[in-house]
Amino acid sequence: MKETTKLCRDKQGRGCLRCILALLTVVPLVLLSAPCHAGSATTPHSATQSAKELPTLTTALQAHSLNTAEAARAYPVHLRAVITYYAPNSGNGFASMFVNDETSGIWVNLPANTIASLPAGTLVDVTGVSSNGMFAPVIASPQVRIIGHSHLPEKAVRVYRTALFSGLYDSQWVEIEGTVHSFSKTGNTVTLHVEMPDGNVNVVMPEESGANYSSLVDAKVLIRGNAAPIFSRVKFQMVSTRLLSPGLAAVKIQDPAPGDPFNQPATPVGSLTRWDYISLLKHRVHLRGTVTLFWPGSSLCLRDASGTICTQTQEQTPLAEGQIADVVGFAGVEREVYVLTDVVYRPASKGKPAAPTPITAYDIVHGLHDSELIQIEGELISRDQTSSDTTLLLRTGNVLFTAVLPKSLSNGDKWQNGSWLRITGICSVSVDAKSSAVGGEIAEGEGGAVTKSFRILMRSPADVVVVQKASWWTADHALVLMALALAATLLVLAWVAVLRKRVEEQRNLIRESEERFRQMAMHDALTGVATRPLLQDRLNIAVESVRRRKTGMALLILDVDRFKQVNDSFGHQAGDEVLRVTARRLQELVRRSDTVARFGGDEFVVLLPDVNEPKAAEMIASNIVKKLGIPVSFEDRLVPVSASAGLCIAFAADLNADIMLRNADIALYYVKAHGRNGYRVFTPDLASDWDV
Repeated sequence: MKETTKLCRDKQGRGCLRCILALLTVVPLVLLSAPCHAGSATTPHSATQSAKELPTLTTALQAHSLNTAEAARAYPVHLRAVITYYAPNSGNGFASMFVNDETSGIWVNLPANTIASLPAGTLVDVTGVSSNGMFAPVIASPQVRIIGHSHLPEKAVRVYRTALFSGLYDSQWVEIEGTVHSFSKTGNTVTLHVEMPDGNVNVVMPEESGANYSSLVDAKVLIRGNAAPIFSRVKFQMVSTRLLSPGLAAVKIQDPAPGDPFNQPATPVGSLTRWDYISLLKHRVHLRGTVTLFWPGSSLCLRDASGTICTQTQEQTPLAEGQIADVVGFAGVEREVYVLTDVVYRPASKGKPAAPTPITAYDIVHGLHDSELIQIEGELISRDQTSSDTTLLLRTGNVLFTAVLPKSLSNGDKWQNGSWLRITGICSVSVDAKSSAVGGEIAEGEGGAVTKSFRILMRSPADVVVVQKASWWTADHALVLMALALAATLLVLAWVAVLRKRVEEQRNLIRESEERFRQMAMHDALTGVATRPLLQDRLNIAVESVRRRKTGMALLILDVDRFKQVNDSFGHQAGDEVLRVTARRLQELVRRSDTVARFGGDEFVVLLPDVNEPKAAEMIASNIVKKLGIPVSFEDRLVPVSASAGLCIAFAADLNADIMLRNADIALYYVKAHGRNGYRVFTPDLASDWDV
C-alpha cells in the first residue's frame, strides 16, 4: 500500500486524483489468449488446474528462468510490473508487450488490438500461466488490470551487440550506445539503425506524432529497451535480435548530430583513407564530385580531382553520368574496400561525363584503378543464367572477370559467346584478405592489399561494344567446306588445322568448367563432404541394393549443439573451423562404403548402406557423438563442442528413404529437447509424441 501511495503523488507530494480514481476503479482487461497461438510453441494447461498443483511465480525472473519442460507445465504467474513496450498488433495475432519488475522482464501474450494504447510506464497487475514462447518462456492466458502510472525502470544493463546477439539478455531491460546511421518507417513503427562499435543493431519503437527522427541521424545516443529475439519458426532457435524501445523517452542524446552535413566543407575523396583524416570520420562525411555510375537504390560512384569511391544508397532520385553531386554518408569498409554507406545526395550542377581509361587485366590485378571508370576488352565465355541481373563472364589472357548490369537498366540485349567485347564501367576490386595479411607477391611492401578478383559495373547496355563477332568457323562448317573444296590449297589446310586447335581449346575449357562445376555441385565447398544431391543419389542406390540383397541400412542425422553460440562467442571463422573438423571426424569414423553429407548450416547426414545388426549402427552413432564432443582447437583457443544425433534403422521390407530421413530427424529433435549431446534411435512411439 505504501508503494502504491508513493506512485500516486505528484512532484509536490500532493495526492494525484487521477491515480486515486484509478486505484478505486481498477479497470480489468479480459485478455484471455486462444488455446493455440503464434506466440506459444506449446499449449498450456488450464490456470485452475496449474494453481492446484504448482506454486505461484511472483517475479518476472522466476517465470523467464524456467526451462522448456517446466514452462510447459503452466505455472501460475502473478506479477506487479511496469509496461516497457506495447504495440497493439505485432502482425501474428498478438500485441507486442513487455513488462518489467525489479528482477527482470518477460513477454506477455496479449490478443492483438486488445486495447488501443497502453503507455510505457503503466503499472499493471498481471496474472496468467507460464508457457513456451518461440524462444523463451512467456506469460500466456493473461489477465491484466491497470493500477496507475509509474515510470520506466531506472537501471538498465549496458550491453554491446555481441552480448545482445548471444541471447542471454532476452527480455531484459538493457541499454545500448551507438550512432544512428538511418531510420525507416513501417506502418506505425519506426526502426532506428544504430551502429555500435561491434556492429549494427535495429531499434524498433512506436511512431510518435510530430517527432523529428531525422534529427537523430548521425547523433551518438543511449537507447533503452527490451532485448527481443528474432527466431526460426521451424527449430525455435534465435537467429538474430533487436531492441524494442518504448519511444523517444528512452533515447538519450549524448553527442548531437552536427549541423547540416551538406554545409560542411567537402572532403577530398583521395584523403578519406589517409591517416590525417581518420579522426574526422566519426560523423558523416561530405563529398563532392562527378557521378561516374548510378544504380538507383543501390550504388553511386563518384570521382573528384583526388580519387574515386563507390557508395551505397537507397535513394532513387535520378542522377546522370557526368553530373556534379554532393554526397553525404558514413565511412566504412566492405569486402576490404573503402565505401560510404547510408548515403544521401543532392544534385549540384551539370558537368561533363568522364572519359574511361583503357587498361589491361594486369593493371587491375596489381592493385590499380579500383572504383575508377575504365575500359577493358575480353572474350565472352558465358552468361550467368542464375543471376537476375545481366552478368557476363569474360576472359582476357588467363584472367577471368565479370561485367554486371542491373536488371532495371538492361534492355535485353544479347551477345554471342565467343565474341570479343569492349566493356566500359566502374572497376570493383575484391581483396584477398588472407594473402594481404601475410603479404603477397603483388602487394607493394608491408600492408599492401592483394587483389583476388574484380568485376566491371556497367552503366547501360551501351557500355558493351562488340569488337569482333563470334567466329563462324565451327567443326561442322569446316567439314562442309572440306567436302566441297576438294582442291583446297595448303593455306586452307593450314587454316583448318589452326581452327581445329582453337575448337579443341574451347572444348577443353568447357570440359574443365563442367567438371569444376560438377565437383562444386556434388561436394560442399567448406567441408568437402557430399552435398544433398549426391547424398540423394547414393541413398537411392543404397535402397535398391538393400532390397535386392535383403539386408538393412541406417541413416544418422546430427547437428552441432548451440552452433550459433560458437559463432557469436568465437567468430564465424571459428564456426567454419568447427564445421570442417566435424566433417573430418565423421569421415574418420565411418566406413569407406558409408557417405557423409552436409545438409546445410551445421546439420550433417551419415548414410550406412549395409547394416545387418542394429547394434553396429548404434555403436557408430555412439562413437560419433563421443568423438564430436572433443573441443576444437582454433587460434590457440579450445572451442567447446558437442553434437546431437538421431538414428533410423530399417531393413529391406520397410525401406522408404523419405520416411527414414523424417524419422531420423524426429529422433534428433528428441535428443535436442532432452539435453543434447547424445543420440537416440527412432522408435514408433517418438512419432506419436511429435504428432507425426
